[in-house]
Amino acid sequence: MEKFEQYGRVFNHFDSDGDGRISPKELRQCVASIGGDMAAAEAEAAVAVADSDGDGLLSLDDFVRIVEGAGEEEKQSDLKAAFKLYAPEGSSCITAESLKKMLNRLGQRRSVHDCKNMIAPFDLNGDGVLNFDEFKIMMSC
Repeated sequence: MEKFEQYGRVFNHFDSDGDGRISPKELRQCVASIGGDMAAAEAEAAVAVADSDGDGLLSLDDFVRIVEGAGEEEKQSDLKAAFKLYAPEGSSCITAESLKKMLNRLGQRRSVHDCKNMIAPFDLNGDGVLNFDEFKIMMSC
């Protein structure tokens, strides 16, 4: 089954009145059905942020953007946590030395030279270290 079709089935389940839109009230019911709790004001705010046509309701496209966006937020959070493991304490970049140290902890013996070579293809600004954006690119390969 295609992903968009799956989203449509979930969307239709939560669209309790069958009007092709999810209202803030229906969104609250949706969250409650999976064991969560959402205040009316939170539901209104969530719909307002995602509502692309300004009608105060979520279309299927709006719903898909929310669902896929939630996955992206989780990926981003996981990448930030991984980045912190490799970056020296209090630093905003991964150095060849910090990469070597983490790889050694993971049982992969590498020299600083090896680590510089690992960093180089993803070091877009040529400063010899990886910032978070460069790290994201490296991790996507």
